[in-house]
Amino acid sequence: MSSALKSEDKWISVNKHSGKLLLRFRVNGFPKQFQIATKLKDSRRNRDIVRLRRDAIATDISLGQFDPTLERYQFRASAIAAPSIPPPESEGDLGKLWEMFTEFQSKQIEVTTIYSTYRVVSNTIERLPSRLLSDAPKIRNWLMQNTSQFMASKYLLRFDQCCRWALDEKIIKANPFEKLKIKGTKNSVNDCRAFTIEQRDAVIKAFESDDRFSHYSNLIKFLFWTGCRHGEAFALTWKDISEDCLRINISKSKNLLAIEKGTKNGRSRVFQCSVGGKLHELLLSMKLIASRDSLLFSSKRGHPITSSTLSHAWNQDQKKRIGVVKGLANKGEVPYLNPYVTRHTFATWAIASGNSPDRVAYWIGDDVNTVLRYYVHPEATKGECPDF
Repeated sequence: MSSALKSEDKWISVNKHSGKLLLRFRVNGFPKQFQIATKLKDSRRNRDIVRLRRDAIATDISLGQFDPTLERYQFRASAIAAPSIPPPESEGDLGKLWEMFTEFQSKQIEVTTIYSTYRVVSNTIERLPSRLLSDAPKIRNWLMQNTSQFMASKYLLRFDQCCRWALDEKIIKANPFEKLKIKGTKNSVNDCRAFTIEQRDAVIKAFESDDRFSHYSNLIKFLFWTGCRHGEAFALTWKDISEDCLRINISKSKNLLAIEKGTKNGRSRVFQCSVGGKLHELLLSMKLIASRDSLLFSSKRGHPITSSTLSHAWNQDQKKRIGVVKGLANKGEVPYLNPYVTRHTFATWAIASGNSPDRVAYWIGDDVNTVLRYYVHPEATKGECPDF
């Protein structure tokens, strides 16, 4: 099991006497540890159910809506219902299966935030080139081309959970996502390509002038100018920014479902801005309209940003309207690279500008070997580097 999955399962344990699953967790501001008896035996399927409850609680905590009485989070056997008889065509339709899975889990979970968790996946299913289970490899490939590897893995995990449930309920005869793997590795050459400085600035300018997505131009600048992971930027509040806007404390992240967690490697860091630099001036201009408790970046409607939000603006929205970078690529102005290129571009040009690998590694929260192996591009170091 990966360290990320182990971290996500820290809330879940097994009662050694009954063999049933327990949820144990702490919440800032409350001295005691909270515990919820699930009444469910330890099994793969039941762990999926408990993880959904855990995600719902974590969402409430992050939104300031946590119920300390735990009443709304209890597992009630009376709420568990058998799925409705599926229409014949649902067997091969991922969208219909996901709707049924969502309905079934909502009866299990009984927390309204379950719908915000599942809406992200539902929206992505609507954008898929095919919803047929027989096209699972095509779905995987589309996710790899249109989202980050992290997001693609998360979506495939959700699809696998859905199909395992449908298989248990005898709605489908096989789960095509069970052994489906992500092609390549996250450190492949294609994943670590970077924009040139001119292309980076063209993307920023295009976001600033776009009628639909100019709201996200400050986020795009921040990602390009810090190289931080997207989830780390999504989790930042003004409490993480020093009063003079010169220091950014990066100690947490938000995952695909906007649930707060620690950074990828569990380490905190402080990103130091240059006095009068582009990033410093950006933060100062944003601070004029911000309160200490608010997120640095939020959606147009004031909600937390997710990777899906960024993907819509970058690539294509729910109505299949072309996003900013996809539009530039279609015109031949920049190559199309996925949103994580913001991190790769920062690291590549930070190295090309003469900064030491250990300094760049600290800035982006990675290790020196990774920086040396994946961000020292020969084509980026040729000739004189523009003003970084």
